[in-house]
Amino acid sequence: MRINQEQLNRQLSQQLASLYVITGDEMLLLIETADLIRQHARQQGFSEYVLFSVDQHFRWPDLFTASSSPSLFGDRQFIDLRIPSGKPGKEGGKAIESYCQSLPQDTVTLITLPKLDKQSQSTQWFKAAENAGIVLPIQTIGQAQLPAWIKQRLGKQQHTVDTETLGFIAGNVEGNLLAAHQEIQKLALLYPPGQLTFDQVKNAVLNVARYDLYQLTEAMTAFEPVRYARILSGLQGEGTAPPLILATLAGQIRQLIVLRTGLDQGLPPDRLFRSARIWGNRQNLLLSAARRIPAARLRQSLVHAAKIDRINKGVAVESSADTWNELLQLGLNIAQIAQPKLQPK
Repeated sequence: MRINQEQLNRQLSQQLASLYVITGDEMLLLIETADLIRQHARQQGFSEYVLFSVDQHFRWPDLFTASSSPSLFGDRQFIDLRIPSGKPGKEGGKAIESYCQSLPQDTVTLITLPKLDKQSQSTQWFKAAENAGIVLPIQTIGQAQLPAWIKQRLGKQQHTVDTETLGFIAGNVEGNLLAAHQEIQKLALLYPPGQLTFDQVKNAVLNVARYDLYQLTEAMTAFEPVRYARILSGLQGEGTAPPLILATLAGQIRQLIVLRTGLDQGLPPDRLFRSARIWGNRQNLLLSAARRIPAARLRQSLVHAAKIDRINKGVAVESSADTWNELLQLGLNIAQIAQPKLQPK
């Protein structure tokens, strides 16, 4: 059975299940969800806690041994099984399937996984877990949803801010929910409940953005030039190597060329995704981008990337050029596109 985060509190208050599976990539939300389940379990007497973290040395029989061993003190048991890779392997898959088909009595089991692709969700072990317990997918909070998420969190501590201030906080944490959570908690310590001014927040909130290359390509293909420039500047400040940034951007441009060329030929998107090796939630973003960017602009950008590569290696006439400025222009050449979408054929 699948439920969402909003339904979890009601489900826990009605009946504690024997098995919970939480899956997602938002570490803060995973931690909070697991804590909530453990808290409810403790309140109902599941006080003996056993933690397993699955790695290459993990022995699956240990799971069955723990679940079948009664506590010396008669306490009910909470088993916390964490699979950081999301892939238990052949032996682990069979073990989980068997475990879920005969869940131990007086035991609550929590399985924590990263976000799973469709192939992993169609495995026998995952289906067995879904049939036996509660599956809770943790949704990613994107940049567009971040201000609303911050507003809701501030509201819990009886703080309100205006739209400008929300945008300021979101821009400074750049999608890092753990950092946003820490800054919100800091505001609770510094200021009493009520309306917070922009100056109060500005003085309290540090620039805690943790930029990554995925965010850079996302800003480029989502046509957000200001965000692209800010993330590139953050990567520069963090000492990220320009060749690594260039390789990531060039790879993204090549994928867009495959998509745009295929769309112009009338090929179906699913076929193009496989050809360009584009998976998951990136498919819709890149398909939308490919429909708006002219093929000639993409080819021009790839030529520009080759020029930057020569500059990085010091073998080009332009070797005195500023690599970071060239990387900025490379991304803006795509991010500033305002062409209408290509209509699907």
